[in-house]
Amino acid sequence: MGNAFLGLSLFQKALESFEKALRYAHNNDDAMLECRVCCSLGSFYAQVKEMNLLPQLESPVTRQEKMATVWDEAEQDGIGEEVLKMSTEEIVQRTRLLDSEIKIMKSEVLRVTHELQAMKDKIKENSEKIKVNKTLPYLVSNVIELLDVDPNDQEEDGANIDLDSQRKGKCAVIKTSTRQTYFLPVIGLVDAEKLKPGDLVGVNKDSYLILETLPTEYDSRVKAMEVDERPTEQYSDIGGLDKQIQELVEAIVLPMNHKEKFENLGIQPPKGVLMYGPPGTGKTLLARACAAQTKATFLKLAGPQLVQMFIGDGAKLVRDAFALAKEKAPSIIFIDELDAIGTKRFDSEKAGDREVQRTMLELLNQLDGFQPNTQVKVIAATNRVDILDPALLRSGRLDRKIEFPMPNEEARARIMQIHSRKMNVSPDVNYEELARCTDDFNGAQCKAVCVEAGMIALRRGATELTHEDYMEGILEVQAKKKANLQYYA
Repeated sequence: MGNAFLGLSLFQKALESFEKALRYAHNNDDAMLECRVCCSLGSFYAQVKEMNLLPQLESPVTRQEKMATVWDEAEQDGIGEEVLKMSTEEIVQRTRLLDSEIKIMKSEVLRVTHELQAMKDKIKENSEKIKVNKTLPYLVSNVIELLDVDPNDQEEDGANIDLDSQRKGKCAVIKTSTRQTYFLPVIGLVDAEKLKPGDLVGVNKDSYLILETLPTEYDSRVKAMEVDERPTEQYSDIGGLDKQIQELVEAIVLPMNHKEKFENLGIQPPKGVLMYGPPGTGKTLLARACAAQTKATFLKLAGPQLVQMFIGDGAKLVRDAFALAKEKAPSIIFIDELDAIGTKRFDSEKAGDREVQRTMLELLNQLDGFQPNTQVKVIAATNRVDILDPALLRSGRLDRKIEFPMPNEEARARIMQIHSRKMNVSPDVNYEELARCTDDFNGAQCKAVCVEAGMIALRRGATELTHEDYMEGILEVQAKKKANLQYYA
């Protein structure tokens, strides 16, 4: 009877030890320890079965079911015969051994946890240092060159080992805003694959490590050329230019909105468009309507803006304008009054003439640099196509030439109808008769007729515009057209 109680006590203690070991292994995700505990547990159950201690603990049904399960697990785990023949003392010794191993593993876990916490604190401290360094003022620099340096090629026998020199990968040469050039064996916080020569970067003023890449620098005058508000003009606001609208849509709008149509046919879209014709025929208006239809960035360059006093300043403006257009593609560059910089080249001793020619040469270079399938299109406008340089007019630069003639009678009637849509006009106004009375009027003068008619009606206090108001407006515009303006001192 005493042996039975002794076996029962040892059995309960062993079960408690196994339970603690399994719980610890499960909580710490230690698969190796869990496997070892399971093997020992199987051996223990086999030994208890051999000693016939289970009848005192459980009912026959429960005992048979559990013993069958344990025995099957022991057979599957491949426990050797020598383990199954262990005595009670050996089981107790094995249990104590497991307890000691658990204590050792707990201490190891505590040590690793302490080291992990120390490492986290160090990472947090370094992150704070990096954050502080990033908030300091940067020294602006340019990347001159990226190099692949192999430290093994520069080592000498017996030389001291420098940790920085052992770093393999990209090295950089930078030039700071103070006109000093530095070689960086360690680039810094920016990935070397994201850098290329010419990039603008911010570096630490003490260590010169690259901390961040900066956006490309453009001339402030070029940024002012970008039209922030998208043009609101529509093709329906333009009268008498149906053919010109179709040609411009084919050359500018279709390649940007339906690029696949050109790829299916295997044709290359035009690089640019030259619009020429008398003043006031709608060249600028059509360019703005085209920009509104393509939903593209619109850069408006005036020819006189590109004529600068300093040598090379005008060419730099052209380069920056085209670079900004590439960055914000799809975009349209509209160069108005092209004859200011695109005149024919001639021999001149004046520095101003040579500077204008240099600006035009840079424009030719930028036009040649575009690929046919690019998302940047050029529209140029002039009213003196006869004085432009032949290099600008050749195919391959401004491929499509669109002429804007003076509007005919039908076009003049349509223009006056368009500009009278928002006015309170009497039904008896005959636009065909008004068009016959406005011979040799351009589009801008037809618009001026509508404005003058409105002012005349306002002057006499009327609530709507009549046909007579338009006729008086035509006389006013004709008088201003034929007037000889004189200046008096």
